Amino acid sequence: MILILFVIQVLIAFALIGVVLLQKSDGGALGSIGGGAGMSGFMTGRSTANLLTRTTAILAAGFFVVCILLVVLSNRTLPPTSILDRGASPPAIPAAPVKKPLPAAPTLPAAPSAPLAK
Repeated sequence: MILILFVIQVLIAFALIGVVLLQKSDGGALGSIGGGAGMSGFMTGRSTANLLTRTTAILAAGFFVVCILLVVLSNRTLPPTSILDRGASPPAIPAAPVKKPLPAAPTLPAAPSAPLAK
């Protein structure tokens, strides 16, 4: 179920990106691509803007609903936890430290040998 919801969420995200990119920009840099004064036919500029705005809102709402469902379903298997259940109990006192054996004392180097005669 979670996998299906995740795939749906990815598809909604891609659709949302596409719809946002189709909208006419306010700056006018890409405004002539999506339609303008020369567009005549099925939809006018205003109806296209209304459709894209509504589509964006519906896709965004769907994205949030799927996100919430994913969180609820993924946390359903975990036991409920609360900060209040932990309380302000003092930290556990650690057990007595384990004493490690000391390393062996270093040995003194051997005395230097006498120089060889020629």
